[in-house]
Amino acid sequence: MARNPRLFQSLAAIAGVAAAGYVSICGWMYFKQRDLMYFPQNTRLGADMTDYTVERGDAVLRGWRLNAGREKALIYFGGNAERIENMRETLAQWFPDRTIYLLSYRGFGASDGAPAEPELFADALAIFDQVAREHPRQPVSVIGRSLGSGVASFVAGKRPVERLALVTPFDSLGDTAQAHYRWLPTRWLVRDRYDSIANLRGYFGPILVVRASNDDVIPPPNTTRLVHSLQTRPQGVEVVQLRGADHHNIGTYPEYGQALREFID
Repeated sequence: MARNPRLFQSLAAIAGVAAAGYVSICGWMYFKQRDLMYFPQNTRLGADMTDYTVERGDAVLRGWRLNAGREKALIYFGGNAERIENMRETLAQWFPDRTIYLLSYRGFGASDGAPAEPELFADALAIFDQVAREHPRQPVSVIGRSLGSGVASFVAGKRPVERLALVTPFDSLGDTAQAHYRWLPTRWLVRDRYDSIANLRGYFGPILVVRASNDDVIPPPNTTRLVHSLQTRPQGVEVVQLRGADHHNIGTYPEYGQALREFID
């Protein structure tokens, strides 16, 4: 069969255009990834609506302190786009014997700055250290939900966290993003990795994982990989799965608060 040079040239041109387009998309996602990753827009509010701050030099983190004056402390790291102020009344009722701290990530709520993993990790350590100073020689427990599970896991690996509860958590953000964008090399493009499996290797305290059976944001395999990595610890991990719950409505299930209360206290 005779070859058609023009056909091969056309096919090569099409392949070249497709390859260039694919590379362009990868490049665009790499440079715009933090705009696609963080969603602070709907969480913004005035600083006058908060009552607690952590000074970070280049930014002021603002939030709330609940049940002031208790000996023990609890820090809550919220999810991406979560209005953490909506958790104030609930957490205060669930944990009446603890002073509770909710600080918005930089760029979220009333906090200054722009979000990125290195800054959020450093901020989280600063929050823990300030809380620990305000509760000398007393235990500090941590709850992290969704994105906050990645932040909380980092803190637990670096600081003496008493008890760690992870709600709708993931193994790493790179692997989670890859599950959503299978046609892109997302695992290699992501700069803010939030590698909870690696970060929790330095934590040896009790861990609770609360997962939603119908989670539509964190693919179940990503939570399962995290759980499996924790089961190899001598201390193991406690897992509570809420059947029928999804990523957004898990907080409406009575079993959610019950699991957290029983674990923390």
